[in-house]
Amino acid sequence: MRLMGLLGGRVALVTGVSRRQGIGYAIAARLAGLGAELFVQHHVPHDAAQPWGADSVGEVLAEIGAPGLGVDLAEADAPDRLMAAAVEAHGHVDVLVCNHARSGGDGPLGELNAAMLDAHYAVNTRSSILLAQAFARQWNGTDGGRVVFMTSGQNLGPMPGEIAYAASKGALAAIVATLSHELADRGITVNAVNPGPTDTGWAGPELTDFVNERMPSKRWGLPDDAARLVSWLCTADAGWITGQVINSEGGFRR
Repeated sequence: MRLMGLLGGRVALVTGVSRRQGIGYAIAARLAGLGAELFVQHHVPHDAAQPWGADSVGEVLAEIGAPGLGVDLAEADAPDRLMAAAVEAHGHVDVLVCNHARSGGDGPLGELNAAMLDAHYAVNTRSSILLAQAFARQWNGTDGGRVVFMTSGQNLGPMPGEIAYAASKGALAAIVATLSHELADRGITVNAVNPGPTDTGWAGPELTDFVNERMPSKRWGLPDDAARLVSWLCTADAGWITGQVINSEGGFRR
């Protein structure tokens, strides 16, 4: 109850909100519960092409009570268009959570090509940095701006068969310190969260069992496990934390 209203009057832009099982949905729900107004990004064609499929995005947006924009963040001008749409809807944006990610179409060493690497970089790295830039351009506050990236623990151990994904997410972890330095004087914090293995409906039985055996609690993380940390980083209570990559993995033993 103490947390309710902590983000009252604040506007949050959250990317990658299209599936009820996803981390983005959980983050959006948490932020809304803290009183924030929302604008969300979705890209249903990506989900539809995956084994887990897509939800009805209209129903998803209605459930979280947020307007949104369907846009492919692989497009070079998409970050600016997305931020402009959020500002048009609410007048300003105080919080940016870059939860979106490209997954699939990757491979191990020996099977990579330039297109694989470029595609992952465009979505996972380039668009996140450009969104942070677009956020800073529209920000006219003096304190309380928040940017949160999502990483994948790629610096803590190998990710076999996912070189393009690991490289693109690793670049986000590496740039957090620099972006936080650039924006600190303007009252904006920049952090990244690694949620660890999270059950969003994508893993098969073999991988599920593999991870369960390496978790002290014998379970995968849930989307809300990540959402609790991300939403807290967006509050004033986290105002002294910036430039950090925070691993929230439940004690995952690699």
